[in-house]
Amino acid sequence: MTAAVRFPVSTTLLRRLALASIIANVGIVVTGGAVRLTASGLGCPTWPRCTDESYTATAEMGVHGVIEFGNRLLTFAVGIIALAVLLAVLLHRPRRRGLVPLAVAVLLGIPAQAVIGGITVLTNLNPWVVGLHFLASMAVIAVAYALWRRVTDPDGPAVPVVPAPLRALARLTTGVSVVVLVVGTWVTGSGPHAGDHGAARNGLDPETISQVHADAVFLLLGLSVALVFAFRAVGAAGPARAAVVLVAVELGQGVIGFVQYVTNLPALLVGAHMLGSCLVLLAALAVQWSTHERHPVSTGPAISPASEPALLPS
Repeated sequence: MTAAVRFPVSTTLLRRLALASIIANVGIVVTGGAVRLTASGLGCPTWPRCTDESYTATAEMGVHGVIEFGNRLLTFAVGIIALAVLLAVLLHRPRRRGLVPLAVAVLLGIPAQAVIGGITVLTNLNPWVVGLHFLASMAVIAVAYALWRRVTDPDGPAVPVVPAPLRALARLTTGVSVVVLVVGTWVTGSGPHAGDHGAARNGLDPETISQVHADAVFLLLGLSVALVFAFRAVGAAGPARAAVVLVAVELGQGVIGFVQYVTNLPALLVGAHMLGSCLVLLAALAVQWSTHERHPVSTGPAISPASEPALLPS
């Protein structure tokens, strides 16, 4: 008897684990932001050890060491969840198509994030590397979301529910959301929250790059509103709802971004803005996913020509 038979994994459990993976990866982004916003980025001044002599924070390192080391420990928790998802995918029957590569990608993304995080420490919080660390987390969140949706959807072929031009518009909107995230890391790298009082900035003018970021946000908002009306025009209720959610998340994120800008970037609002970035990405992916539907694969017996009822003569 195989392990998969002895220890079956239900679809409900697999779905919950996949959702937990998304939440955990969003959580690591927020806690990573807390490290930077409390100037604890070099609380553990080396990597992979916390100090040259210890893998853990010491009392002499104070609260900054506790915060940085705590964030490193959370990486292990996220990795354990990702491993649990992979094991659940392998034990689930019938095996869902495409889930194994996605689960492996999420799992491998965790140590990759850890390595990039280590490079940020070894480069004294170089702002470009810090930005890359954030974007790597966004990539893992995107893959984790795809995994969750594949578990949630029936295991059938993806069928478009909106015309090709609207699917292209949805892809463009998702692409612009990624641009907004990338430019947002440039804004962060030019601002005051360096993660440590001695860390360098990227040299970009904060006011200029903030305006570029705002322009990209306005473009994203315009495309998202256009999606709402376009989906409604073709009677695509599901995609229209997803686009409305995206617009709502963008508006909330925009309000946070504007308030933090005019109030000189208070740490609490910057942290909320980082959480909002994750939600914008997830909402954009939801719109992209809504442009297709999957239907269960028919498992009924095929009717052979010989078994078909004969046509009555007219």
